[in-house]
Amino acid sequence: MRALRSLAGLGCALGLGVAQAAEIPLYPTGPSEDAAFLRFVNAGEQALQLTAKGSGASLRLEGEQRASDFLTVPAGKPVQGSLSLGEQRHALDVSVAPGEFASVVALAQAGQPLQVLTVREQPDDFNALKASLGFYSLDASCLDAGLQVAGRNVEIFKAVATGSLQRRSINPLNLTVQLRCGGAAAGEPLALGDLAAGQRYTLFLLPSAQGPRLFPALDNLAN
Repeated sequence: MRALRSLAGLGCALGLGVAQAAEIPLYPTGPSEDAAFLRFVNAGEQALQLTAKGSGASLRLEGEQRASDFLTVPAGKPVQGSLSLGEQRHALDVSVAPGEFASVVALAQAGQPLQVLTVREQPDDFNALKASLGFYSLDASCLDAGLQVAGRNVEIFKAVATGSLQRRSINPLNLTVQLRCGGAAAGEPLALGDLAAGQRYTLFLLPSAQGPRLFPALDNLAN
């Protein structure tokens, strides 16, 4: 709840027009051509703190709250501030194109400086009868990354290059996935639960001390 209250304050401070941080589906009618959308993802082990430039309003992501909802931001204009993860700091300066959904991912590995990656998508796959599942590959150690339905030889994604995205519409169902790297299973299966029709989901493939891992996020708008 604290993270959601902070999200609302941050939106106002950045001039994002966010009245309150209520979760709503990414569309039901599709994104406006004039709008742009930005969220933050904490892929580290410590709390991630975002501080807006000027106002000092902040957003904190930790524990179960690892990904913010998508904030509506001014298209083509810089969103500035600072990100901190533990003792590490990183300047934030990002702009989002009209109709684009951008995710700023903060990643810290032991002995390495804080990395901030921005991944971008222009959604065009809305289907009220299907669930939408996206897969971002952000771990170079996992070659030809892919996903299968756990326990079955059914491919969902295959040969996803590092730094790229694949997305597809699937039937609403209860889904558990298995990450594959170089054609072999990697890590334990991940239960995603019941996927809902008309909802969007994203899986981030990220490096960790234990090897490649999957981080799931629900694609909601803050409103």
